[in-house]
Amino acid sequence: MSEQKSTNIILFSGDYDKAMAGYIIANGAAAYDHKVTIFHTFWGLNALRKDENVHVKKGLMDKMFGKMMPRGADKLGLSNMHFAGIGPKMIKNVMKKHNATSLPDLIEMAKMQDINLVACQMTVDLLGFKREELMDGIEYAGVAAYLADAENGNVNLFI
Repeated sequence: MSEQKSTNIILFSGDYDKAMAGYIIANGAAAYDHKVTIFHTFWGLNALRKDENVHVKKGLMDKMFGKMMPRGADKLGLSNMHFAGIGPKMIKNVMKKHNATSLPDLIEMAKMQDINLVACQMTVDLLGFKREELMDGIEYAGVAAYLADAENGNVNLFI
């Protein structure tokens, strides 16, 4: 009997198209029976933010970070052709026309496939996020936990 393969993805980017690519790969790997972990760090954490404004007590700098960053996967900008917010609207319209799955739906699909969604605890602290502001059902871990998974990984990606 062969050992289950694993795919580990570091999602560093907060760009809609890059996050979408990461989640497409993750869902594909899970469909091929890989154990999949997506380690969200820095701007990639924005994909895990709740869409609604969550009122939590924060200091001034933490509040400023929260206001400057997109709230939730559907609010992420594009890596290219952003055009002051018009680009994401255009690409979402094209995706809908071609029946492509949206990033929020890909994230839900990942949860249904038991993909391990991990928020980098150090980045959560640095950017001043509170757990209440991020999706329910995710894990929090440091780089050592990611490295332990990645050390034995069959596929390791940095997006």
